[in-house]
Amino acid sequence: MNDRPIRLALLLPAALLVATAPFIHCEEGMWTFDNPPLKLLKQKYNFVPTPEWLDHLRLSSVRLNDGGSGSFVSANGLLLTNHHVARGQLQKESTAEHDYLRDGFFAATPDQEMKSPDLEVDVLVGTKNVTERVQNAAKGIADDTQALKARDAAIAAIEKENKDKTGLRSDVISLYQGGEYWLYEYKEYTDVRLVFAPEQQAAFYGGDPDNFTYPRYDIDMALFRVYDNGKPLHTENFLKWSAKGADPGELVFISGNPGSTERDDTVSGLLVERDVVGPAVTEYLQHRLAAAQAFAAQGPEQARLVGSTIFGLQNSLKVFEGRAEALADKAILAKKQAEEADFRAKVAANPEWQKEYGDAWVTIAKVDEQIKPEIKGQLFRRTDSRLFSIALDIVQYVAEIKKPDGDRLPEYHEAGLQSLRFEMMSPAPIPPATEKLYMSSALKLAEDELGKDDAYVQAIVQGGDIDTVVNSIVDGTKLGDPAVRKALLDGGEAAVAASTDPMIEAARRVDPIARANYKRIHDTYVSVLTPAGEKLGKARFLVYGKDAYPDATFTLRLSYGTVIGYPYNGTIAPPFTTFYGLYDRAASFSNKPPFDLTAKEEAARDRLDLATPLNFVCTGDIIGGNSGSPVVNREGELVGLVFDGNIESMAGDFVYDGSKNRTVAVHSAGMIEALRKIYGAGALADELEGKN
Repeated sequence: MNDRPIRLALLLPAALLVATAPFIHCEEGMWTFDNPPLKLLKQKYNFVPTPEWLDHLRLSSVRLNDGGSGSFVSANGLLLTNHHVARGQLQKESTAEHDYLRDGFFAATPDQEMKSPDLEVDVLVGTKNVTERVQNAAKGIADDTQALKARDAAIAAIEKENKDKTGLRSDVISLYQGGEYWLYEYKEYTDVRLVFAPEQQAAFYGGDPDNFTYPRYDIDMALFRVYDNGKPLHTENFLKWSAKGADPGELVFISGNPGSTERDDTVSGLLVERDVVGPAVTEYLQHRLAAAQAFAAQGPEQARLVGSTIFGLQNSLKVFEGRAEALADKAILAKKQAEEADFRAKVAANPEWQKEYGDAWVTIAKVDEQIKPEIKGQLFRRTDSRLFSIALDIVQYVAEIKKPDGDRLPEYHEAGLQSLRFEMMSPAPIPPATEKLYMSSALKLAEDELGKDDAYVQAIVQGGDIDTVVNSIVDGTKLGDPAVRKALLDGGEAAVAASTDPMIEAARRVDPIARANYKRIHDTYVSVLTPAGEKLGKARFLVYGKDAYPDATFTLRLSYGTVIGYPYNGTIAPPFTTFYGLYDRAASFSNKPPFDLTAKEEAARDRLDLATPLNFVCTGDIIGGNSGSPVVNREGELVGLVFDGNIESMAGDFVYDGSKNRTVAVHSAGMIEALRKIYGAGALADELEGKN
């Protein structure tokens, strides 16, 4: 699984900073569709995708609000993504009697397709460069706080104007850390129904030991169908299925939504990440994982309830351990220092550039030092409770929507309210037992790290015992019922102020603390970092031109690479694995968890063509958020499904090394073989291959 967590955007400085634009190696880069790497593709592969080719791939690709990517793979709205991207929806629909994670799911007929409670699918239908309008909004304003307010107001106005004009979701995206701003227009779909998912054991074969490794043997796929006005979506933009798949050495492309990278951070930002942010996040993950595992040990139902939480925490912990190793690597740090020195020298060599942009590195370094003491507080003041998050959203929503759009907290800008309300009104069940577990665990960690008198902790527990208070709040709240949430939202500030729901009462006490914290961080740090980042973004274009890609922002990007193995563990990893390898690995571990076969895999052994490719690797450049991305060939045919990166790619947040960085994908032939011969889903396979 490759879903590295998207960092705490306003709180962790590494996600805000800019540095160098080093020489771009072939096959490196997560490129925006408005600026694809045409020259690099021409030079190495003698292939230049046409505008029509790019538009078709863009419109066939989707972003899922569960944090992953996907693609349309039939004219009737069939959508392919990873099992682990669909996992959240499977968990929400499961019960003790019907555990879809354990047993899988297959809708043999349309009426059996299972509607997802809160999955939104977004298709990027247009982009517009709005850099001049956003940057000009702050021009001539000397005060950093007021300048940032003017930028924020301009962004909110652009989003609202476009939403009102087009009806499309409208997001202004900062690229090159403020060097450019783009308006991204999305067509949203919220009627999304599950069609197929294998068993968790088949999708995540090898479990945590195999996560971020290769060779792999995973059927990490899931299929949804998108509906529009109650009928399956008819679309001309879908990816034709390649039955053959990619060959070794073949050029392939990846279209997906990488979440966050820090390749353009200043060296000072990377050092804060290494010395402060990383250790704090690791401590948090370890604490929460231990609590969830202890709860799971109480019985099978407890284990089911926290299974997805444990899955995600183990994944995130492995990520941050890998990030720590990367930042401790002297060679990586030396590379980043050399890149920054080159950039600074080129700026300094031009007196006009130096005067305009040369102070930005010093400004950013000062903020990095100032923000270090803040980081633990920003990280540990949390409840990890879904119900509390909903309560705080309700409290803030009713207050924010009365304000002018540009003056609101960013989560409540007009253009995003439809998606926010969709999430807030999710009918998915929220088990009280896990709410108590997560909330108590988070508050105890906050108390340990920040002290019993911390204002955030005390706003919730008010001097009481954490477990006792949390039990009372969770047992007393009615927010598990979406109708109660709707009544509060519709009733506005008066209804929220009058509510005696204990979760709402706790949120009302926390709200002024959260607002004050946001304002202080925003006015003290973000207001300084934003213009400094913008300076370096502008300098970057002057020094290196536009032959560079921006850091990932969970927006659509194009990567490319070659299907090829790599040296590892003293030998060579093959470009492909096969079903032969799956059965061999199970036998080598005596079919013991997590290397055991499912009953359906065991029963299908004699039916399968065991030489069929199952997983493969390529040099395409990805990061978390790319999970579920389609892999296509020159003809734009789907040849694979991204689901992970290898362990050698863990430094990919900061650098790309094409000699060993690898994307791990499910092979198109392997998916068809599994559907037909393991799961008896021949009609579904026919739809994918265009046979019906």
